[in-house]
Parts: sequence; C-alpha cells; structure tokens
Amino acid sequence: MDTDARGFPLGDLRVSDADRDRALSELSEAFQVGRITADEFDQRSGQVLAARTGKELAALLADLPLNRAPARAAAPRPAARAPVPRIVVGASVAAACLAAVSVTNAASQGPTAQQREIAQQIFARQGWSITIPPSPPFDWAATVVPGAIAVLLVVLIFVFMRVTRADRA
Repeated sequence: MDTDARGFPLGDLRVSDADRDRALSELSEAFQVGRITADEFDQRSGQVLAARTGKELAALLADLPLNRAPARAAAPRPAARAPVPRIVVGASVAAACLAAVSVTNAASQGPTAQQREIAQQIFARQGWSITIPPSPPFDWAATVVPGAIAVLLVVLIFVFMRVTRADRA
C-alpha cells in the first residue's frame, strides 16, 4: 500500500486505528513541545479520531514538522521496582512466625530439679499437695517441623521471586 511521508495511506484510502493513534501521538508531542495550544490539541484530536482517510489525517498534521526531535534530552529514569506480591509478604510473615515457634520450642527446657523443689515447697506452705513432674524429654517434632516449614517457605519465596524476575525480563 502506498503511504505518505508520515506513513498514512495516500488520498482517500481508509486509515486504521493504528494510524489514528500515531497521529494522536504526533499531536501530543507537538503540544508538549509548545507547537500547538491546548485548544488546538483538543480540536485536532477530535478531528483525528473522526478521520476516515489518509488525506484527512495528513491535512491535520501538515503544518507540523515531520522531524520529531525532542525539545530537551530527557534524563534516563531509574528502573522502577516492582511491588512485592502479597503472597511473598504472607509467606515471609508465616516463615518468621514458624521460625520463632521452632526457636522457642528448642530453647524451652522446662523447670530444673531445683526449680521444681522450690515450687513444691511453696505449694506445701499453702497446704497444696501438687507434684511437679520432671521435665519432659526434648520435643523434636515441635521443634523441627516448624523450622523445616519455615525453611521451605523461605526457599519458595526465593524461587517465586526468581521466576517473577525472569518473567519481567
């Protein structure tokens, strides 16, 4: 298909939505650099959206330069950081809580023999006959299981973040 210097169809050939979008982009740039006023931009934008042929689009942009040199050099923006997904936040909180449970269970040893004896003396003074059982053996399940789940959650968070980063690239 034959096109003019701006890439619009020649003469009375119909234009596409992509052609109209490109014309709106040129008008927007002309407005941003001060070549047309806001009123002209509004008027011409309406005409661009109503245009049916290449001749109509070309006429709306005929008084604007074809070279679209930027008015000023824009400084490159730093890459925006993607927001952290809720699943990562939730998994991080869960991992921290499970790790705390595991550490607490590992650190708690129950009362020592001396502490049990003192407690029984206090109870005896009050007239209570309460026997304090010896410390239970180390509870591996209550210590290892939450710790293992916390580690797995942390690994899943790293895998999720790596996959998400690879999808964005």
